[in-house]
Amino acid sequence: MKQGYQRSLKVAMTCVALLGASHAWAGSVHFVAPHDGAQVGQDVTVVMAVEGMQVHAAGDVIAHTGHHHVIVDGAFIPKGEAVPKDATHKHFGKGQTKTVLHLTPGEHTLTLQFADGHHHSYGKAMSESIRVHVR
Repeated sequence: MKQGYQRSLKVAMTCVALLGASHAWAGSVHFVAPHDGAQVGQDVTVVMAVEGMQVHAAGDVIAHTGHHHVIVDGAFIPKGEAVPKDATHKHFGKGQTKTVLHLTPGEHTLTLQFADGHHHSYGKAMSESIRVHVR
């Protein structure tokens, strides 16, 4: 009986440790500005934030760090895939948390995507999308 109890205790402790570890690494990103549904001018000040990880410049892959990307009129990048570098995928590899985007008038979707030092996406869990209307 004692051996069965010890085994059950080890399994329970392992589960608690794994659950705790997964929560310790969990994070999120969000737009501080603009807010979802905002009416904005063509030059849009974008302020980005991350929780549960730290902003670090691109180059080296360091656990629990990364940098922001803003995708204009596109969706999140699947976990592990590199964020493309083109006109609609804005990279902030120096660790920037604020920028000004120039957008054309009309409705736009902005997707904030956090990625590691090699620009590999942390996936949907580390992204947020908002809609803005540009005057």
